Amino acid sequence: MSKRVKWSLIGVGVIVVALVGLNAFNSGEKAVEVRIEEVEARDLVESVTASGRINPQTKVDLSADITGRIVRLAVKEGDLVTRGQFLLQIDPQQYQASVQRSEASLAQARAQEAQARANWLQAQRDLERMLEVQKANPQLISAEELDKLETTVEVQKALHDASRYTVEQNVAAMKDAQWALGRTTITAPMSGRITRLNVEEGETAIMGTLNKDAATLLTIADMSVFETKVRVDETDVSRIKLGDSAVVQIDAFRDTTFVGRVTEISNSSVTTAASQPGQESAVDYEVTIQLDEPPADTRPDFSATAKVVTAVRRNVLSVPIIALTVREEEGLQAEDSGAVPVTATRATTRVGQRDVEGVFIVGADNRVTFRPVSVGIAGENHFEVISGLQGGERIVGGTYQAIRGLTEGSLVREQAKAESPTPTKGD
Repeated sequence: MSKRVKWSLIGVGVIVVALVGLNAFNSGEKAVEVRIEEVEARDLVESVTASGRINPQTKVDLSADITGRIVRLAVKEGDLVTRGQFLLQIDPQQYQASVQRSEASLAQARAQEAQARANWLQAQRDLERMLEVQKANPQLISAEELDKLETTVEVQKALHDASRYTVEQNVAAMKDAQWALGRTTITAPMSGRITRLNVEEGETAIMGTLNKDAATLLTIADMSVFETKVRVDETDVSRIKLGDSAVVQIDAFRDTTFVGRVTEISNSSVTTAASQPGQESAVDYEVTIQLDEPPADTRPDFSATAKVVTAVRRNVLSVPIIALTVREEEGLQAEDSGAVPVTATRATTRVGQRDVEGVFIVGADNRVTFRPVSVGIAGENHFEVISGLQGGERIVGGTYQAIRGLTEGSLVREQAKAESPTPTKGD
């Protein structure tokens, strides 16, 4: 073989090898860029977050039991008052006159009762004398005369009874008039601070039974104990128990959080109207959280957000919430059809009987395998692993788009990690 032919064959071989390599490169599998994390132990805290308003645990809305003009107002909003302290005076003139009329009517009724009683007693004595005369001499007194006397006694007794009932009626009327007169003076039913004052001197107070909101004169609140009432969705309220601790963030004190405890969970739901026609109304339950040490300058109706701690797990295996997916059971044995990431609110995700929750395990060859797992509570970013994984195993931890497109045996490569501060252990 000549040297020229030899070099020609070598050149052809190089070209063939290059073409084969190029073709293999063009047809090769492209690795999916994902976040890869190790299964490790963490401290998890499961919580329910809801918003509401801060209010004193004990407060009283005072309204008038009578209608009248306010002639004296002794307090202003923000004042501290003690139980029994005078607050305001409603014009008592017409109620004083009513008491005087009732007293006069009662006196008249009692006089009439005394007269009726005297007439009744006189009729009884007349009848007794006639009976004695008849007994001594029957011919002097006829039966007709005795019947008339007996009838007179019965009539006088009935008149006396009627006058006695009239006295009782006037006594009740006088008590009612005195009660109304007493309601012209309003005193504090409890010690506390006046947090709301709706009236001024000279305005007319109306009865509270007519319109409660319009009739409220002022509000007294005990500012030593505060609580917040938050609305919790029906899917979360079953996880909350009396005594659960809570962290409360008050909007007015953004740099400080406060500790509280659940003191009451409503038995009846609070239905919120749908924002758009055709939508179902939201069903919430009211949960009351008492603050342990509220700040001294807390005011009623401050907006607040409460995070109620429903469960705590110490040093348990966990996986990122985004890593957990739902796959059809048949897909575990046949060709993969894709995965559906599970969101943090697992309670709202309905998993069919043939669906399996799990994660993608990253093998030594950077290919993934779907593995079913059983999870427990959900922290802010991680699920507790009950079974199916061991510490140190590598799993696909994100992103959402990457996990959604993974199939059994997919080739992956680790995403470049951005520089960040050293994370603390825990969820």
